[in-house]
Amino acid sequence: MGNGTNLGRVRGLGSAKAGAHHWWLQRVTAAANLFLVPWFVFSLIRLPNLSHGIVVDWLSSPLVAVAMILLSANAFWHLRLGLQVVIEDYVHNESSKLGVLILLNFFAIGGAAIAIFSIAKIAFGGAA
Repeated sequence: MGNGTNLGRVRGLGSAKAGAHHWWLQRVTAAANLFLVPWFVFSLIRLPNLSHGIVVDWLSSPLVAVAMILLSANAFWHLRLGLQVVIEDYVHNESSKLGVLILLNFFAIGGAAIAIFSIAKIAFGGAA
């Protein structure tokens, strides 16, 4: 026999088989943040001071720039995944939910794009 009640099967209630993918993505981005965020904090602590020139020189290093781009992309992706769940759980009006999810996507993609562009500009020597 199938899962759930007959009435639930008729109404289409039950697992959509898509939640596990979202859950895993959220856990993978969280695990990546467990490595990237401490690296970022300890790297900043190791700098002699946080003056503009020293931070730009630090960020101009290829390894640092790549790690910062990974941190930025991962942080915005993790933010988007987490807030999507909150919006889906607590915004009940379907049209409002769609609008807020669209705004969330624009914010997450736009924020990541600005961060990555800024890091790349510094890394390639365009910050002056």
